[in-house]
Amino acid sequence: MNASAQATTRERLARVQQLHGQLVQSLEWRGLDESNPEQLRAELRTPAEALCRRRYPQLSAEEQETTVAAVVAEIVGLGPLEPLLHDAEISDILVNHPREVFVERLGVLSRTEIEFADERHLLRIIQRVASRVGRRIDESSPMVDARLPDGSRVHAVVPPLALRGPTLSIRRFGAQPLTIQNLVQKNSLLPPMVNFLAAAIEARISFLISGGTGSGKTTLLNALSAYIPAGERLVTIEDAAELQLKHEHVVALEARPNSAEGLGAVTIRDLVRNSLRMRPDRILVGEVRGVEAMDMLQAMNTGHEGSLTTIHANDVGDALSRLEIMLGMTGFNFSVPVMRQYVAAGIKLIVQLSRLKGGVRRVTRIAEITGLKEGEYQLAEIFGFKQTGTDAQGVAQGEFYATGYVPRCIERIRAAGVDLSDADFAPQRWSTESARHAARAEQVSV
Repeated sequence: MNASAQATTRERLARVQQLHGQLVQSLEWRGLDESNPEQLRAELRTPAEALCRRRYPQLSAEEQETTVAAVVAEIVGLGPLEPLLHDAEISDILVNHPREVFVERLGVLSRTEIEFADERHLLRIIQRVASRVGRRIDESSPMVDARLPDGSRVHAVVPPLALRGPTLSIRRFGAQPLTIQNLVQKNSLLPPMVNFLAAAIEARISFLISGGTGSGKTTLLNALSAYIPAGERLVTIEDAAELQLKHEHVVALEARPNSAEGLGAVTIRDLVRNSLRMRPDRILVGEVRGVEAMDMLQAMNTGHEGSLTTIHANDVGDALSRLEIMLGMTGFNFSVPVMRQYVAAGIKLIVQLSRLKGGVRRVTRIAEITGLKEGEYQLAEIFGFKQTGTDAQGVAQGEFYATGYVPRCIERIRAAGVDLSDADFAPQRWSTESARHAARAEQVSV
């Protein structure tokens, strides 16, 4: 942003802040129903327009409209960030500092020209978001996780922990979650992979979805849940609710942190334990991060087969190592062989996702845990993706492949009535370009 544009932006911000302060202090808008944001927006426009005309008669009609919209957004929405929330291509909004706002659009991170007036301005927006979900953020409680009305996940950190001033991260979710067909069209995975995973879900084979931050773990879990038979009762358990299951019979549970008094926390582990008393057919845990891994594995090993969860890990082997660390956190004195036997008995498949250069997401590995040999996990790769380079735009290119390995769980899948043959796993390779054409022509069969 050049100096002239920057001066104009800051002049507009000062104008909006002044009008916002005067409108909040006036009696014109008080008593309006704040529980209905859309109605509140509509009712605030009249006093905001009158105040703007009175204070800044020199503004053009277009400038007055822009100013009024910004003032209303200050009271009801997220202030300067409001336009970003209406851009369907933006998946992340990252505020590093009142003068630094970045967005991820279509997998690419870029800086915007949006600014906040100062640290107090940004802190006010953060505190509004936190207060709407009954949370508090200040010097004594300087971190918060919250959720916007559209389901977007919000995380904020303020001083003294944030050295450059308040920071805000918003992970956005579309009004309509991506379906498995959307993911195939985006080349995240291929129809043969989908057919196998859908068959595994129908046959109640538990598996783990692994990947790094932003790799699409929750999106894939959400999309694959469409293959769970309609008559089953599902219980979803998350730190911050993200799953949007299109299923008839769902109980959605969300963990709760301590209150400002340090009381009332309900952990993921508490919810997993209680879910076992709710007669679930399957349990879907948004992500295992700690001791709840033990309870999740117990569920998978004691009648809740077909349960699904995600984990942060860079590879299949890392995912298993992380699970072992989590089991060690429970305080039980497991021997390594017993721990590994427990993991191998509960989890049969691991689906690895990666976010590659250019922001593309790919299922890079689907592997079966075939058992243990001399105390080590035996993994057999079924499908994978290998990056071979990048295109002219810097987007990762490569090829999907089927190894030719026929998974041991195929017999269980066939017993469940799903028609998969050994030929569905025949060794084959698909470049990303040929896979794109194939995805347009080939329909997911399961």
